[in-house]
Amino acid sequence: MTADVYRYVMAQAEPATPVQRRLAQQTRALGSVAEMQVPHEQAVFLTLLTRLTGARRIVEVGTFTGYSTLAFALGLPPDGTILTCDVSHEWTRIARAAWREAHVADRIRLALGPAADTLRALPQRPEIDLVFLDADKPGYETYWDLLVPRLRPGGLMLADNVLYGGEAAAPEPSGNAAAIRRFNAHVRADPRVESVLLPIADGLTLARKLQPAEGG
Repeated sequence: MTADVYRYVMAQAEPATPVQRRLAQQTRALGSVAEMQVPHEQAVFLTLLTRLTGARRIVEVGTFTGYSTLAFALGLPPDGTILTCDVSHEWTRIARAAWREAHVADRIRLALGPAADTLRALPQRPEIDLVFLDADKPGYETYWDLLVPRLRPGGLMLADNVLYGGEAAAPEPSGNAAAIRRFNAHVRADPRVESVLLPIADGLTLARKLQPAEGG
C-alpha cells in the first residue's frame, strides 16, 4: 500500500475522537513500542464490528495503552462489558486515563497478570460474544483454546498481527513469525469455527464459532 493509498483509506474512515487523538499522541511519545497500537482504521473496524454483532460481552488479550479497548467500548451498549488482560501497570495507566476521559471506564474491567490465568478463571459457560487477541504471539494458541469453548455459538474470534509484517508467509519463519504461522494453521484446522484472514493492517483473522448443527 502506497502512502497516497493509505491517506485515501484513512480519509474514508470515521475520524478519531479528541480522546483517541490524544491517546495516539501519548502512545507515540513512548517510542518504538508505539507500533503495538492498532492503527486508527482498524479501531474503526473494531467499533463497527461490535455494533454490527450486538456484542455485549467482549474479552481482549493485550491492552497496551488501550486504543483497541477504547474502540470496543465505544461500540458497546451502556450495559456491555469488556474484560481486557495485560501485564503492564505503566502502559495501562495511560489506558485507564483515556477510558475515564471518554466516559467508558464503567464498561471496562482490566485484569493485570498472566492472561492465561485470568482466562482459566472465567466461567466455563459459552457466554462471550467477541474475543480479540493482540498479545504475545507464542501465547495465541493457548488463548484461543481457552476462549473458543467460552465463546457463544455465532460469536467472533479476532486475532491481530497474523501476517506479522509478511514474515508469517516466509518459507521458514522464525521467532514470533513462526509462532504466528503455527497459530494460523491451528485456526484453519479448528472444526469449531469458520475463518478468514483479512489483509487489514498487519493481518486480522476473523472467525465465527459454528452452531452445534454446523460443525464439531
